Amino acid sequence: MSDTGLPAGASPLLHDVARVIARHLYRPAYRIRVHHADRVPPSGPVLLVANHMSLIEPQLIFGFVPRRPVFLVKQELFDTLGGVTGVLLRKLGQLPVRRGEPDRTPLLDAVRLLRSGGLVAVFPEGTRGSGNVEKAEHGAAWLVRASGARVVPVAARGTARPPGGRRRFRPTVDLLFGEPFTLDVPRGRDGLRSGTETVRTRLAATVAELDEWRAGAGGAAPGRSEAR
Repeated sequence: MSDTGLPAGASPLLHDVARVIARHLYRPAYRIRVHHADRVPPSGPVLLVANHMSLIEPQLIFGFVPRRPVFLVKQELFDTLGGVTGVLLRKLGQLPVRRGEPDRTPLLDAVRLLRSGGLVAVFPEGTRGSGNVEKAEHGAAWLVRASGARVVPVAARGTARPPGGRRRFRPTVDLLFGEPFTLDVPRGRDGLRSGTETVRTRLAATVAELDEWRAGAGGAAPGRSEAR
C-alpha cells in the first residue's frame, strides 16, 4: 500500500470520484442522515464493522466515511459482467474474498493495509439478512488481532423495506458511526471466538441504539447528524 491508503494498482482519482457519486447516487430515492462520522479516527489503522441488509449500505458507507475505505467484497461481484466489474472494483481499491473457502490471501492483504495505517471495512455477518447482527464470522476479530486496528461499528437502517410493507416514497436512511474501541484478541481459537463475540455485541448495540432513536420519531439525534 502507498500513502494513498489503497492497495497497489488502485486509482486514487477513480476512488475519490466514485465516493462522490456514492454520496449523491441515492439522494433522489432516499433521505440520508449521517450521524457521528466524526468518530472515525482521522489517521491510523481502523477496521469498520457494519450490519448488512441490502447492496445499498456498502455504497453509502463508501461515500460517507470521511477516509478512503477498502472493502472486503464477495468474489461473486468481481465475477459479474464477464469480469468487467472485477476490474473496476480493483481500480477502486476493493479486495475480493471467497466466502466459505479457506483463502487468507484477501485477509493478509487487508492486514498489510491496516498496518500501513489504512481503513478497511467488513460486514461481520458474512451475508445480507435482518441487519440485527445475531451472528458474526471470525474475520473481523482475526484482522484486529493481526493488525492492532481500532474498531468502529457502523449501523445502517432504512434501506430495506419492512416485511409485508408497501413500497415507500423516499424513505429515510440512517447511518450511525459508533464509538471507536480497541480490542485485545488472545491467541488461539477461544481467543478468536471471544473477540468475535465482542465485535458482534458492540455492533449489535450500535444497531439497537439507532433503532431506539428511529423509534422515537423525532427526538434528539444520536449525536451530531446531517441530512443529505
